[in-house]
Formats: sequence, C-alpha cells, structure tokens
Amino acid sequence: MTKRPRKLTADEQALWNRIADQTAPLHPKRKTQTAAEAVEQPKPQPQTNGIPAFRIGEKRTDTALPHDLAPGIGEHLHAQPVRMDRKAHTRMRRGKLEPEARIDLHGMTLDRAHPALTRFIMNAHAQDRRLVLVITGKGRSGGADGPMPERRGVLKHQVPQWLHAPPLRQLVLQVTEAHMKHGGTGAYYVYLRRRR
Repeated sequence: MTKRPRKLTADEQALWNRIADQTAPLHPKRKTQTAAEAVEQPKPQPQTNGIPAFRIGEKRTDTALPHDLAPGIGEHLHAQPVRMDRKAHTRMRRGKLEPEARIDLHGMTLDRAHPALTRFIMNAHAQDRRLVLVITGKGRSGGADGPMPERRGVLKHQVPQWLHAPPLRQLVLQVTEAHMKHGGTGAYYVYLRRRR
C-alpha cells in the first residue's frame, strides 16, 4: 500500500513560500507548482505500446505466432523458374512422365552419395536420357527434443545443392520434388539437358 502524502500545515506552507520567494527559478517560463497542486494532479497512465489490455482469465485472441524459419527445400525448388518446356514440366510434376533411370542414395553417407550421384548423372547424360529419379529418403525422424528446430534428411537437403554446383550444373536443366507415386518428398526428378 502506498501512503498518501500529508498536507502541509499553515506554518509549513508559509515557511515554504518564504524560501521559494528567495530562490530564482531555473526555467522562468515554466509555471511553478505548489506542493498542494502537485499532489492533487493524477499520474499519467503508462504507455501500452499498442498491446491491448489483458486480464487474467480472458481468452487469447491471436492463435498463430509468426516465425522466421527458412522455407523448406520443396518450397525453394517450387519457387525456381521453369527452364524446361512448361507442358512437360506440368506432366512431370503430376507423375505422368516415367523416369528413364533411377538411383537410390537412401542410407548412404555424404562421402559415398556425392560421387555416386555425380557418376549416375554423367552416365545418364552420356546415354541421352532426359528424366531421371534420385531417391534420397525423407530422413530419420527424431532429434526434435532440443530447443532448436532441426531439419530432417541430410541427403534430401544436400542433393539439390550438388545438382546446382559444377560439374553437374551444366548437365541439369530442372530439379523438382517427385510425385507421390515415385517417392514424393523423399525423391527428386532431375530433368537433363540434351547432348550436343
């Protein structure tokens, strides 16, 4: 509990006025307040910074909090421009085109998977194949016990980077996630350029 300040007696008020008359104000243009006026004025309300008032027991109105996580690899690939024939691209994404070759990197380590993928893509290009399927798997579940979010599937995130880096960049025209009948998010369609 806060104590109310006591009011000055007549003698105390007279003494205060005598002392106040002997001093020169620092800012003469400002209006000086007496002690009684200062006590009677209500205190200003604190700023809320745009946050609405909340009482205990009220229901929360906003349900989803925004987050700044990076987009997933599927969203990143989907946002890339289409560099191949749009009609063929649509058929490929719907699973209407059959891959001419496939490689399963599922369960491999990074140091085994990278040379195997490079060899497979170069051989498929040399054989003039256009659409190949690269199976990476979705990644192990687990590891979500920590406070920081972790992405699943090391190969799933690494393979598109390898395909967009030399020496495979010159051979690859388009990379998209596979249709459900060819592995869904655990596989990629790789559309290769024609041999010259």
